[in-house]
Amino acid sequence: MSLPGPVQKLIKQWSKLPGVGEKTARRMVFYLLRQEPQQIREFGEAVISLTENIRHCSLCGAITDIDPCQICTDPLRNQKLLCVVENEEDCVAMEQAGIFNGIYHVIGGRLSPLDDEEIPQESLERLRERVERGGVEEIILATAPRIEGDLTAYAVQEALSGVPVKVSRLSYGLPVGGSIGFADRVTLHMAMEARKEMTHTGENF
Repeated sequence: MSLPGPVQKLIKQWSKLPGVGEKTARRMVFYLLRQEPQQIREFGEAVISLTENIRHCSLCGAITDIDPCQICTDPLRNQKLLCVVENEEDCVAMEQAGIFNGIYHVIGGRLSPLDDEEIPQESLERLRERVERGGVEEIILATAPRIEGDLTAYAVQEALSGVPVKVSRLSYGLPVGGSIGFADRVTLHMAMEARKEMTHTGENF
């Protein structure tokens, strides 16, 4: 049986999502077809609004619908603590865990030579400029506990070379090879509380 063009097109698009195969995508599409037209329209409008209303905060790089974002402009947040994360999902995980009351900087990538991935240079420059403006006393590197996370942490530290600020990194509690975005609240809390100050050795640079 040949599926109608619009159905095939939506299945193809859904199959591109992480962890979604063709069979799962097909089930999702047929589920939508069983819903009321209004619900389907609302679903479509929600997807479209991602491109129309969501942007990256000009200060921290997190996703937001207002610029600067609510975290950056919240007077109750500790502006002296700045947590550096690899991506927006890590930022959300930290917030949902409720263990951090400072501000963030999303670098938007990681350093992984094997995967030919690099940290956007403009993000590192923006981070340095934020710190040089003053007010930040400690930078907490919340990078993943794996080789790529180590390389990313040292790259960020190198980008801050010469800037008088304390640099620490999340410590034990996070499983090696794991991800910040999938860690539970207790694990993140342990890693945050046991963070260790980093000392730059100049190795690999």
